[in-house]
Amino acid sequence: MTSALLMHCSSHCQLAFAGSTPRHEVRRAPIRTALRAAACEQAGEQAFDWRKAAAATALSASLCLSGPAWADLNKYEAAAGGEFNIGTAQQYGEADIKGKDFHDQDLRRSNFTAADCRDCNFKNTKLQGTYFIKTVVARANFENADLSDVLMDRAVLNDSNLTNANLSRAILTRSDLGGAKISGTDFSNALVDKTQQIALCRYAEGTNSVTGVDTRKSLGCGSRRRFKEASPSSPEGPQVDEREKDAFRKTMPIYRQ
Repeated sequence: MTSALLMHCSSHCQLAFAGSTPRHEVRRAPIRTALRAAACEQAGEQAFDWRKAAAATALSASLCLSGPAWADLNKYEAAAGGEFNIGTAQQYGEADIKGKDFHDQDLRRSNFTAADCRDCNFKNTKLQGTYFIKTVVARANFENADLSDVLMDRAVLNDSNLTNANLSRAILTRSDLGGAKISGTDFSNALVDKTQQIALCRYAEGTNSVTGVDTRKSLGCGSRRRFKEASPSSPEGPQVDEREKDAFRKTMPIYRQ
């Protein structure tokens, strides 16, 4: 009797569930659809991540297996220098290279920005278009160097040797050239601060052996007499006669006292 009762209840429950299925299916259909969509999206993301991981692993393995060839390529690039292995540009930005010897080298378009180049030797070096922004080149030797078109603003050139160097079209704004040797230096069309120009014109001399340009003329110094006359309150220049001063004072208006 017990088994018969259980069978009756089971069949009754199955009938009840079957009878209520359409109503529950209508209510649960949107939820099931959303769950299926979320599951598919998550599975797709996981598959995409796996593909990226597999690609990264393959790339790492290829780089590890080709170690010697990769190292040789890096050595070649370092030796070739330049931009994309083309040209002569070298990178020494912010480098500490005090006393380094660069004489007779081709360093056109190189970068020495903010580098410490004190006592460096650039004799007979090609440096056209080189960057010397904020560079310390105190006591450096630039004798016979080609420094045309260099960007050398805010640089420290104290006691540097610029003998017979070509500084045409160089940018030297806010740079300190105190004590620099400029015999035969060509400053044609260079940008030099007025204070630096006046200081350099006091002892500028010579003619550049390569360009044939007079150093004083390239600096815009003019004659020594004209320079002295241009200097404000210079006791070495011609003084105004006292009679001319009195005549000028008489032309001034007299205000009511």
